Amino acid sequence: MELRQLAVVVAVAEEGGFTAAAHRLRTVQSTVSTVVRALERDLGTPLFHRTTHRVELTPAGEAFLPAARAALEAAARARAAVSPVNGQVRLGVCPGLLADWHRVLATLRHVHPGLAVEVRQVAACDGPEAVAESTVDVVLTVVAAGTLSTATRPGDPAPNGFAAAGSATPGLASADPTAAGCPSRGQVDPAAIPDLAPGVHPAPSGPFAPGLDITPLAGEELVLATAPGGSPSAPADLSELSLVDFPAGWAIREAVDRAFPGRRLSLEVDDLAVAAGLLRAGLAACVLPSSAAARFPDLTVRRFDRPPAWQLGAVHRADVSPAVAALLAQLG
Repeated sequence: MELRQLAVVVAVAEEGGFTAAAHRLRTVQSTVSTVVRALERDLGTPLFHRTTHRVELTPAGEAFLPAARAALEAAARARAAVSPVNGQVRLGVCPGLLADWHRVLATLRHVHPGLAVEVRQVAACDGPEAVAESTVDVVLTVVAAGTLSTATRPGDPAPNGFAAAGSATPGLASADPTAAGCPSRGQVDPAAIPDLAPGVHPAPSGPFAPGLDITPLAGEELVLATAPGGSPSAPADLSELSLVDFPAGWAIREAVDRAFPGRRLSLEVDDLAVAAGLLRAGLAACVLPSSAAARFPDLTVRRFDRPPAWQLGAVHRADVSPAVAALLAQLG
């Protein structure tokens, strides 16, 4: 069975005859008849009642037609998903994101060779503002999945030092850009974006800027990486540990600041490999996304009883261009 055969059957059914279907398909009536007969032989049943004056679907044809239409629509969507897109998209990536976004760019270049991608570094706290001001078209950043669930009331304690902030908009944590050392310029803090199920986007209201949207991406958990050996469990209170951390504006720093606001920062570096070296030497511990910790298999990964989430998201305008849509399709 071929898509061309399905298209011919749909055309005959919708046009009410073989000749009209041939005109629609820009072919001849004999070709349409031959295609339909071949399909009927393959199926082992007639799809049309043929008379000298009109053509009608048989019961088998009535059952076949919706499925044929659905298959043609699915094929059209598949073609659209990989159809070449031209133009340019500006991608902002938060430092310390540690996502394999370079693989996404390689696939995007293969599927859409005419699409140019410009990559810029954007601080985690500046992501939504950069999109709103059209500095970039899309920002890959970290959002605080799970920090304010429906079971948490403002002011209630939350797992591992999370504090549910009060908010005028139900379900949204209050924006506090200074929490991660970001200058307060009225921008939206990405950590204030609520927990999202896959494919669910927040309404453009509350602290999230009007006209902006977010597509949730990969989700995992934060873990405590330490020197080789030791317990596989992480303490809920990190205030007594010596910790290595990353500069303000990094995605990891943004997430860890909110997960463990009372921790003691002993060392700050701007390189993951340097941080791993400090851990091997037993000088400090470090809170990392599990995928980042997995890059150093000699380190001990200690899990929290109630692990904080590491949820990535792509912030963009709600009315996306074809170029942005092509990028989001690869990210998803």
